[in-house]
Amino acid sequence: MLRRTATAFLLVLLAALPVRAQDATLTIFAAASMKNALDDINAAFTKATNIKAAASYAASSALAKQIEQGAPADLFASADLEWMDYVAQKKLIKDGTRLNLLGNRLVLIAPKDSKIGNVTIGRDFDLAKLAGDGRIAIGDVRAVPAGKYAKAALEKLGAWNATEKKLAMAENVRAALLLVGRGEAPLGIVYETDAKVEPNVKIVGRFPENSHPPIVYPAALTANAKPEAAKYLAFLRTGTALVIFERYGFSYLVKAGP
Repeated sequence: MLRRTATAFLLVLLAALPVRAQDATLTIFAAASMKNALDDINAAFTKATNIKAAASYAASSALAKQIEQGAPADLFASADLEWMDYVAQKKLIKDGTRLNLLGNRLVLIAPKDSKIGNVTIGRDFDLAKLAGDGRIAIGDVRAVPAGKYAKAALEKLGAWNATEKKLAMAENVRAALLLVGRGEAPLGIVYETDAKVEPNVKIVGRFPENSHPPIVYPAALTANAKPEAAKYLAFLRTGTALVIFERYGFSYLVKAGP
């Protein structure tokens, strides 16, 4: 009887103890195009702080909707400003934590063994003709940031009407990348950082930066973020994070700290 009482007391005592940093796991919702860089950053963050960080990657639109529906995320990193605005308007991020973290570029890709060479992308660029009988892999232009940027560029360059019917729209930019990498589409429009991590594709052209809105990746803590998440957001501004992001081809939009 005495032993059972002592055991019960110990369990109550343990339950009352604060959670240690190493027991906390942060959940990061991030745009699919950030996967390779953020996987490395999460590993570096855990090594530096002993706090685990696990990322869930998808289209920014899908992640924003999941946060709206109550998904337990501690930080949201979007591939465009609009989906961060969406969650901000619904009071789903913490005031004062939002920052514009990264920049990127939009490129035209083809399978590595494609006969298509370097292409100059400009006004009246005939992308439909270049694709021939094939399809052009692209993120869903109605919601996926990479797809929205691509549509804006094609419209400004006068190529949208001819190209629209040839699009193979994917659920996120990495899915579009995979279609080209597997040779299922002769061309695709993705971020430059995506093309750099897929050995089965090559960049054949770069869209003029003035052909679409600036590609900006904002990040912010969610309204229900764990206290430890503030350390993660701060880590994204360190020199360690800067080196990793730039290694994968992102441009860094914030001033790096120590």
